[in-house]
Amino acid sequence: MTAPGIKFFSTTAHACSYLPGKQAVTLFADPKTNMDRRLYTDLSDLGFRRSGNYVYRPHCGSCQACVAIRIPVDRFEPNRQQLRVWKKNQDLNVLVCDARFREEHYELYEHYINARHYDGDMYPPSVEQYASFLTSDWSETCFVEFRLDGKLLAVAVCDELESGLSAVYTFYDPDYEKRSLGTFAILWQIEETRRRQLPSLYLGYWIRDCQKMSYKIAFRPIELLINGEWLAAR
Repeated sequence: MTAPGIKFFSTTAHACSYLPGKQAVTLFADPKTNMDRRLYTDLSDLGFRRSGNYVYRPHCGSCQACVAIRIPVDRFEPNRQQLRVWKKNQDLNVLVCDARFREEHYELYEHYINARHYDGDMYPPSVEQYASFLTSDWSETCFVEFRLDGKLLAVAVCDELESGLSAVYTFYDPDYEKRSLGTFAILWQIEETRRRQLPSLYLGYWIRDCQKMSYKIAFRPIELLINGEWLAAR
């Protein structure tokens, strides 16, 4: 599978965000490319992701730890824990919004990053960083709000592809950790992908040795992109 006619650029080696002591290289599609949903879908099927206006994937040579994953939604069967999370959050109101800046969203994002990712690349949060990370000029993106009695608890950022939905990022109120809002947001996006009669929900990358990503592999069945081919995980 190839993406003809597109130029790609790679970064110099830099510290890996996920594996201590490792160096990473990132491959970017030329930002001057006329990106649209069809091309974005093709690149997603090649393991690329979106961050702001940029479409990228890991390009680390000997290290293949980052594996693109997606859920074939028609075959997905929630496990007991996921069923409990689904039932626990049925009192939430869900609203799909357009992808524009809202102060309420940013305040939740800021609280989430400060509480959960103070040791990561996104700390300290800022309005500029938030907008440049989650929104873009060309993608078909929605912000999905999850509210309890009017209070905003979580926001899932979701891109529309021709072959499914792409779960870009979810941030939530860390004071409601027992609700497992991150898991619930994925379960909701699985159901929304089914509702739209699309085959896959793309979850980005999974790294076996990264504890923060371990929740992703719990959604079964799940497909891994191995040597350019989507294969069912065992």
